[in-house]
Amino acid sequence: MTDVSENMNETRTADLRVRPATIEDRPAVERLWLMFRHDMSEYQGGLPAADGTFRSERLESAFTGDGWAPYLLTLGDHLVGFAFVRGLDGPVRVLNSFFVVRGARRGGVGLRAVQEVLRRHPGRWEVAFQRDNAGGAAFWHRVAQEVAPGAWSRTERAVPGRPSLPADLWLSFTVRR
Repeated sequence: MTDVSENMNETRTADLRVRPATIEDRPAVERLWLMFRHDMSEYQGGLPAADGTFRSERLESAFTGDGWAPYLLTLGDHLVGFAFVRGLDGPVRVLNSFFVVRGARRGGVGLRAVQEVLRRHPGRWEVAFQRDNAGGAAFWHRVAQEVAPGAWSRTERAVPGRPSLPADLWLSFTVRR
């Protein structure tokens, strides 16, 4: 078994694969979801339930909801993340959740993976992230500039039902065929 974390700054993304997640992948995606929610708890304030799980409505919707598509990210034989897209049945697609494990970050994996997901669904897109998440903000601004150079916008929107949280930042852009 190889250690994916070795020399991540020089990671070659040639082995990166983005594919639709199937129902058979759900247990693995659920484990990745726990890591994602743990990371996001720093910005969203969520705590795990008594059984150690986090809220998972979006995970459920990704696999069963109309207009949703879950994707699994792999690097060679290693699971490295997931992406959930919603709004495929409407005029604007939303990258609802996107996660890359820490050991695969900063080597181009995230950028390449998100570009692949976006290209699969050309059209208008929106991506939200937490204002206090400096690393996420830098990443998403880079994504917007890569996929829609100079043709993207940023707005602030209140988090629905969570008035105690700072507003989320939303990027809007169009992905061409």
